[in-house]
This record gives sequence, structure tokens and C-alpha cells, in this order.
Amino acid sequence: MDNNIKLFHLKFCPHCKKAIDLLGILQKENPEYAKIEVQKIDEDENKEFADSYDYHYVPCIFLGERKMFEGAMKKEDIKYVLDEYMKENQSVGN
Repeated sequence: MDNNIKLFHLKFCPHCKKAIDLLGILQKENPEYAKIEVQKIDEDENKEFADSYDYHYVPCIFLGERKMFEGAMKKEDIKYVLDEYMKENQSVGN
């Protein structure tokens, strides 16, 4: 089962830059979050792959195939996705 985190973004999108910055802050604040690899996918550079996911606005974050958030995100939104990822991977590892 694919439970990777994918963050779709565009280079010149201010909300995307903020989401990526918030992700970096969370990963610096929490060593457990720092271990989580997040695929940052520029939809201009990976159009075909991005088109295979159902979303309309960036930034957009998926956990596996589940769309978690779309559009401007707050730190709490990204934290929620990281926590969900950790829960799912903990149950897989046990």
C-alpha cells in the first residue's frame, strides 16, 4: 500500500512556498517528523504524474492516495498529515 506523503506545488505559488517552509519548520522542531520523507512534486515539471491525482488547487497534500488538504495550509494541517503518516506506519511496523 502506498502511504507516502506527496506535496504538489508550483514554483511561483506563495501558498506553496509557505507550505514547504512550514513542513521544514515542523521537521526541525520534531526529530520524528524529520525522518519522514515527503515527495515535493512540482506539477509543471511532473504534469503527467500530477494529472493522475484528483485535485484542483496547489498546494495539495496526499497521504498515499487520500487527499488530505488542498489550497492554503496552516502549520496544524501539515502536522496532522505527519501525525497520520506516523500512526499508519506504526501500525504497519507492528
